[in-house]
Amino acid sequence: MTQFAETPTLRIAYEDTGPKDGPAVLLLHGWPDDPRTWDAVAPALNAAGFRTIVPYLRGFGPTVFLSADTMRSGEMAAMAQDAIELADALGLKTFAVVGHDWGARIAYVLAAAFPERVTRIATLSVGWQPGELATPSLEQVRKYWYQWFMATERGRESVRSDPKAFARIQWETWAPQGWFSDAEFAATAKSFENPDWPAITLHSYTVRWGESDKDPRYAGLDRRAMSAQSIPVPTLMIQGGADGVTLAATTEGKDKYFTGGYRRVVLDGVGHFPTREKPEEVSRLLLGFLKP
Repeated sequence: MTQFAETPTLRIAYEDTGPKDGPAVLLLHGWPDDPRTWDAVAPALNAAGFRTIVPYLRGFGPTVFLSADTMRSGEMAAMAQDAIELADALGLKTFAVVGHDWGARIAYVLAAAFPERVTRIATLSVGWQPGELATPSLEQVRKYWYQWFMATERGRESVRSDPKAFARIQWETWAPQGWFSDAEFAATAKSFENPDWPAITLHSYTVRWGESDKDPRYAGLDRRAMSAQSIPVPTLMIQGGADGVTLAATTEGKDKYFTGGYRRVVLDGVGHFPTREKPEEVSRLLLGFLKP
């Protein structure tokens, strides 16, 4: 059942399952996705005694801004602050974070900037290294076509005019064919009907490459995250070997940036959505990592 928590900026919709006195785990979805990506993973964690909190990120589903005047920032720092404020609203002093895609980027910010709050992180489909994003290799640049397209007015209009079609082409090309059904996509695509989804999407993919201005309210957190040279909390990174957007080679050799312990696991034949494509394997890896 969807619940709501009010923070200084948002009314955040979230799902809270498992024993309320169990260790808390934030499950953060990516783009273009929503909490349904955890449907086959959260029950396994709950059965093992973990409490899972699964929010809809800003711009997705029933999560809404409290003020029409608030900048619709898609920065990872903004969403990391959202996660901290949700944890505060729920009375969580410490918690683990499992994030996919955008959720993985948020997890890295949280671990780098709030190591006293975050006990450990597991990330899927996105790697980390210090500082601003480097210019990708030409092979990776080709996979990121949609990000460059959104930096043009015609690309922005494409996102605004048909968000679901823009999202679906990513699903169709980021993983081996046949991994999802029309019904599965339709269930998640309801979250893209949020009127802020296009603005959050466009800002997120342009600000990361310096093509949009950042929201000043997150400047302090952004500086802390960008200046971090390492991540001090234990980290598990899960990579699909057949990922059609984040090339597996781009997440190699990152262990030197993690001082709290790091393990990378590559799932052969799996694309960009391991939680949907191989939920049993993802659940097994997460349980092995999260259990004390």
